[in-house]
Order: sequence, then structure tokens, then C-alpha cells
Amino acid sequence: MVNDDEFREIIRQKGDELYRDMPWRNDTRPFYVLVSELMLQQTQVDRVIPKFEMFISRFPDEKSLAAAPLSDVLTLWNGLGYNRRAKFLHDAAKKIASEYHGVFPYTKENLLSLPGVGPNTAGAILAYAFNQPVLFIETNVRTVYFHHFFSDGEKVSDSELAKLVAKTLDAQRPREFYWALMDYGSWLKRQGVGRISQSKHYKKQSALKGSVREVRGQIIRALATDDTTQVQLEKLVGADARFALALEGLLHDGLVMQTDEHLHLTK
Repeated sequence: MVNDDEFREIIRQKGDELYRDMPWRNDTRPFYVLVSELMLQQTQVDRVIPKFEMFISRFPDEKSLAAAPLSDVLTLWNGLGYNRRAKFLHDAAKKIASEYHGVFPYTKENLLSLPGVGPNTAGAILAYAFNQPVLFIETNVRTVYFHHFFSDGEKVSDSELAKLVAKTLDAQRPREFYWALMDYGSWLKRQGVGRISQSKHYKKQSALKGSVREVRGQIIRALATDDTTQVQLEKLVGADARFALALEGLLHDGLVMQTDEHLHLTK
């Protein structure tokens, strides 16, 4: 097991060696970081980068995103999945524009008030956008610390990890430190030594194929093209037993609305 200074040096070296160029690293304005963090939840970096670039081209700031209809946001989000993230992002932009008068919040308390922003996302924003030496835990952070500080099979809680992160964090360069953890953790997983199942908080992502989530995505894609009746929509997506539950969930989440006999993406 390495000591704290040795670990920081390893992370610095790995950060230089494995650095991945990303648009939200080249420009760390808070809005870009927020968009990237929500997109990166459950989605790989290589899929996010082109979608991020299209999204920012269309919505370059909180004001433009807040002013757009949700249907436009959902249409542009199409292909990333987990469409509630798009609504969270849209709602967060509206809150920044209205309650924070267009000024992006910079305290953890205020960040946590934004829809879709939990403790780890708030921590990531503070570290990446504001270069603050905060603590947050996510998959790649777990991967790196498991690899260096915990033996195979040992179950570890995030509270235990947080103590180690606090001890080893490079408080002078927190942004670069966490970037290095992200890149090193991703590399370790590609080598097959991620051992993420050691986390007490680990839950395996359910398969998309055959899931209600799959049908939700099909409905969003169909309605991005045009409004339609439920009967027509069922034909478009080849409805099966999952359809009713998927549509009910989208209506409940406010992603889809019904006006008269027609279903459409929420405007």
C-alpha cells in the first residue's frame, strides 16, 4: 500500500500520461460542467462528446436553454437515453435564470437546489468549474482507491473512501487531481481491474434491451418527429406489454403531454 505522498505522485503521473481531451475541460465554465456531468451519468465519454458539442452549439448558456421549449431539448438529447436528465437540465437552467438571476450558483447548498444535482454532481461542479478542494465520490474515484488501498473482495463504503480522498486530495490543484482520477480510473476499468463491485453502493445497470426504458426512448424518438395519437404511436413503436407502463411514466415525469387526442413532447 502506498503512502499519501506516493499516491498523489502516482495520480499526477497518471494524469499526465492518460489525459483525455474533452470540451468541458478546455472550457470549464459552470454551465458546460453541469451539462457534461448530467450527460455523463450512465453514458460513456465517447458518446457524450459529440452530443455535448451539438447541445452547446444550440444552447450556449443557461439563458438560451431556459428559454427553449422542453420538446426541443428532448429532441436534441435523443440518443443519450435516460431522458429525465434532459428535463432536469432544462429545469436547472430555468431556476438559474429566475431564482439566481442568471448567476450560476457557486455554493454546495445552492447547487443542491438545482434539479438533478446531488452531492456528487455538486462536488464535481465545485471542483471542475470553481477549482475548489471538495470531496466527491463516483465510479472512477472508487476504482482508483480500491486499486491502491483495498484488497480484493473487501466491501467498502463511500464514507470510508471519503476519508481517504480527504487525506490524499491535492488541495492546490483539485481540478487536475480529479481529472487524473477520472482518466486513471477509466483506464483501470479497461484493463479489467476496476473491481467496482467492491463498493457497498454498487448496483449493476439493468440491460436496455427488453426494458421499459427501451420503450420510453422509442416513444421520445417517435414524438420528436411529430405529434400523434396513442393508437398511431403504438403502431410506430411496435407496442408490446411494456408500452402502457412506459407511456405512463413519461406522462408522470412531464416529458410527454396529451392535448385532446394527441400525444406530444412537452413544449
